Amino acid sequence: MWKRGKFFAIVGTLQVAFVILFAVLGDYDEQGDAVKSSHRREHGEHEEYELPKLYPMFADVHVMIFVGFGFLMTFLRRYGYSSIGLNLLVAAFTCQWHTIVFGMISSKTFGYFTVGIESLLTADFACAAVLISMGAVLGKTSPLQLIVMILFEIVIFVANEYVTVTLLQIADIGGSVVVHSFGAYFGLAVARMIFKKDVLKSSKEGSVYHSDLFSMIGTIFLWIFWPSFNSALAEEDGQSRAVINTYYAIAASTVAVFAVSSLLNKKSSFDMVAVQNATLAGGVAVGTTANMVIYPYGAVIIGIVAGSLSTVGYQFLTPFLNEKAGFHDTCGVNNLHGMPGLLAGIAGAVVAALATPEKYGDSLYKLYPAMASSNSTLGNTSEVNIEVGRTPIEQGGYQMAAVCVTLAFAIVGGCVTGLILRLPIWDEPKGGELFDDEPNWSVSEETNALIDANDQNEAVLTIDYKKKEITNAV
Repeated sequence: MWKRGKFFAIVGTLQVAFVILFAVLGDYDEQGDAVKSSHRREHGEHEEYELPKLYPMFADVHVMIFVGFGFLMTFLRRYGYSSIGLNLLVAAFTCQWHTIVFGMISSKTFGYFTVGIESLLTADFACAAVLISMGAVLGKTSPLQLIVMILFEIVIFVANEYVTVTLLQIADIGGSVVVHSFGAYFGLAVARMIFKKDVLKSSKEGSVYHSDLFSMIGTIFLWIFWPSFNSALAEEDGQSRAVINTYYAIAASTVAVFAVSSLLNKKSSFDMVAVQNATLAGGVAVGTTANMVIYPYGAVIIGIVAGSLSTVGYQFLTPFLNEKAGFHDTCGVNNLHGMPGLLAGIAGAVVAALATPEKYGDSLYKLYPAMASSNSTLGNTSEVNIEVGRTPIEQGGYQMAAVCVTLAFAIVGGCVTGLILRLPIWDEPKGGELFDDEPNWSVSEETNALIDANDQNEAVLTIDYKKKEITNAV
């Protein structure tokens, strides 16, 4: 198949299509509309703008998407350009496509939609889901395959979010279910569909000392800003709880990772892979209940369980999935996002089932709108969707139903998308092209020589280390 100019033609056409869709269907929301703002000022109307409140949170989440996720994936020694560069491309493409798809689906005016600061936040959350999926197929897909994956994944992502959040009316403020679990299992399904045994034979899937250090940069950025991710869309007292609960959950998961990692290693050594990833599991696992009344000790318990579960997953489950089951998971997204996301879903169901007005006051019906009824005493009924009047047990059941629905959307959608990605037109990498920057980047001969020299040094050090181990054993 022709290759030169293909990426330009396809991506360029899609970007032009985005321009047309934004021009025909998109506009600023009321707070960004110059005419409406002038009219309000002329009539002396005061309006509290969302930008000063939401922009700091948006900036934090933006750093997570473009710096945190990008550097987290730089552990592959020959795939650094692609890890950071394609992360930038994927996120930039996704934020536009999600705004269009979400705007059209949620629109009440025949596809026309408006955008504001909250639109930017929700677009970044969608980017997180796609980048999680990208982690499962990292090094095994071409840039064109990633673009095609985005086109399908975002449509399925928005559909799942509409069913779970709008129709089932679940609470998932940090997106543990609809973002993390969805992204992980969508990516794993795609990885299974495009799996070839060449992946297991590749000698390039591995890290070196400096690539692991770069990856830790991503970990630290994600670790620091995760409270913003879980609390950005929370309101009032719920936002304060979301920050506090995430803070303690991610701290507890970090301590658990170091403890469990040393326990599982024969020499009581720490595992860098677990430290890079599993330390973040607490932030994922507490996401669904972040703005709920789970108390600091509850957040710590969730963090400990998530960090331990994720570490065990990297030690035992990832090798099994990669080598035995054909679910080759490059970044181990099942351990960091998949299983902790499911844990969050279960915790969310339990917390919902135990929720009472005595514990929450009137904020209960803002956190769980479907639990409100016509005779509920509410602080501000204009902000509450009074509809169903569910009991706490019923709400807990809906929370679990949303987990099952999300898994169905992710797995089925990922399988279909993976089959489409197998078409030869998308230039899937094979053999020596796997986990290597060179097929898609201009890499100098000096850089290649340096990488080869590092690989040889690593091989020598490994042989020497194994000899010492044998000598000591004798």
